[in-house]
Amino acid sequence: MQIICVDDEASVLAGTVALCEALPQKPQTEGFQSGADALDWLKTHDADIALLDIRMQEMDGLVLAKKIKELRPETAVIFLTSHAQYALDAFGVHASGYLLKPTTAQRLADEVSYAMAGRRVLQNRAHVEARTFGEFDLLINGRPVMFGRARAKELLAYLIDRQGSYVSRANAFSVLWEDAQYDRSMQKQLDVVIRSLRTTLERAGIGDLFEIHKGYLRILPEKVDCDLYRFLAGERNAIGAYRGEYMSAYGWASLTESYLVRIRQER
Repeated sequence: MQIICVDDEASVLAGTVALCEALPQKPQTEGFQSGADALDWLKTHDADIALLDIRMQEMDGLVLAKKIKELRPETAVIFLTSHAQYALDAFGVHASGYLLKPTTAQRLADEVSYAMAGRRVLQNRAHVEARTFGEFDLLINGRPVMFGRARAKELLAYLIDRQGSYVSRANAFSVLWEDAQYDRSMQKQLDVVIRSLRTTLERAGIGDLFEIHKGYLRILPEKVDCDLYRFLAGERNAIGAYRGEYMSAYGWASLTESYLVRIRQER
């Protein structure tokens, strides 16, 4: 196991490194007094866990956590800070843990064990990627998923656009068939599309991506790596990758496309 510790106070950093080196996992531990030095090191090394202070002079821990996630997405971040008020912000950057100084060896060991368990789950799960910039595609470990019906693929695209919000059957129908009448015959057509989507995802081993609850449909956004979601989270790589086209095969996507263009211009 590899841990990096970042704290701009030398004495505190030395104590944190010593605590890490005494963990039952006997990790390799590197200490850095600046976020810039830590990022330089991560360009050529992997780290299982980054243990970060929040209030630092040159680069605060929240900014550093975002940069670490951009550079090494699978590195788990644990904050070790004297300031309780940043807990909500910390989990906004997908932190695995939040400890208050001074911490104990047992508390640190518990947080490290929890973070490593989550990291193993992430590593063992197939990488599911939704590409929305340009044409829409769903990939598993880099290979495109083939859909039996074009409308099943479009339904998934729309649910991804909705970012985990529930969508009614009537709303889904109006997106897929626009001005058609939602009568009994067309309700059956929608049933066929929904079954086709579910079957495709289950055969690909990712059936848990899609959820139906009391007739409402949604995808679970935490189970997919999506350029749209990374863009909205402010990731520089995703913002730089956007070229003004979003799910270009679907007319309903134009509203989101305009919103993305406006955000990019403001940034």
